[in-house]
Amino acid sequence: MLVNEIFMSIQGESTYSGLVCVFVRLAGCNLDCSWCDTPYARGEEGAVELGVDMVMAEVAKYPCRLVELTGGEPMLQSEAALLASRLLDEGYTVLFETNGSVSLSPLDERVVKIIDFKCPSSGHAGSFLTENLGHIGPGDEVKFVIADEQDYDMAKEFVDEQVRDRTEKILFAPVTPGLDPKKLAGWILRDGLRVRLQLQLHRYIWDGERGR
Repeated sequence: MLVNEIFMSIQGESTYSGLVCVFVRLAGCNLDCSWCDTPYARGEEGAVELGVDMVMAEVAKYPCRLVELTGGEPMLQSEAALLASRLLDEGYTVLFETNGSVSLSPLDERVVKIIDFKCPSSGHAGSFLTENLGHIGPGDEVKFVIADEQDYDMAKEFVDEQVRDRTEKILFAPVTPGLDPKKLAGWILRDGLRVRLQLQLHRYIWDGERGR
């Protein structure tokens, strides 16, 4: 598989935010979001081809049992699901961040899926694969990156109609830089939404430094 980088850092997003985590960032993405915070992972430039055993060996070098597979879009890599299962078998907790536009059926049920649902401001509204709703369970998370009130209204509607009966782990994150978190917090408070306001912790610590 094509690997962009492997590193250990503080998890900056999801309900696992604040925990030490090993990140395996796979290269290549089928989307081109307007606010993408890892544009260097969209293509294959600079990526290294590694087998599952080699990635496992790299992960094992770190004193951490929480691993996130991310991208790019990791489901574009045919061995990503196998890597996730191997890590789980070795006792790791595995987070899998995906844009939800590729079938999640190959993923092990033990994986914690973090689905980054695309709102209109991303330029890819409608990219979510409807069949993936069937692969969202109580332990999985759905994230909405929000740039404006149109994004917010779409996210709120999707949560009410499609997500609420599948998981309570729902994340609303402001585009950074872009939407003032105070404004998003105000909308959530106004509507009394049962969602988690998510700020990118790693940006506050390292200001977007690569490998952090």
